[in-house]
Amino acid sequence: MPNLEEKKISSKKIFQGKLINLHIDEVALPNGKTSTREWVDHPGAACVVPILPSGEICLIRQYRYALNQEFIEIPAGKLNKGEAPPDCAKRELLEETGYSATKLTFLTKIYPAIGFSNEVMWIYLGEDLIKSRRQLDSDEFLETALFSAKEAYNMVKSGQIEDVKTIIGIMWYYKLINNI
Repeated sequence: MPNLEEKKISSKKIFQGKLINLHIDEVALPNGKTSTREWVDHPGAACVVPILPSGEICLIRQYRYALNQEFIEIPAGKLNKGEAPPDCAKRELLEETGYSATKLTFLTKIYPAIGFSNEVMWIYLGEDLIKSRRQLDSDEFLETALFSAKEAYNMVKSGQIEDVKTIIGIMWYYKLINNI
């Protein structure tokens, strides 16, 4: 089996933002030639599929500026420096929905944009939810919406839910409850 690894020769940070950094690297290719790679450095994120005692999934509806439209999503957010993914998942769930999960189960880890980013997302199932108070960030505007697992699954199938983390989270949950 051939070695496909690309080796970094040099790296330059060309942008530093509050959320991401953008790098351009020169790399040695497996065939001995060189090329450049532009990539986004991301701190990672954690997501939760929150299941209410009724069995409904608590999703959020949020406007996403980069795509100029609203999306239906599972609660999620970036990891703070030094923050463990389960702690981030619990924090984001409370901030965005006003619920805290007394049971958090790891579902999967995904890499949503492997062609240009090192972002990792950890997806959890949040159960035994306790209602508290939402604690949205000052620049965060969203609404919660409740759906049965079947409704959410059908929204994925019909294309109403297009966000990758949400699709994966709902599919994992649907698989779990239907023993697929």
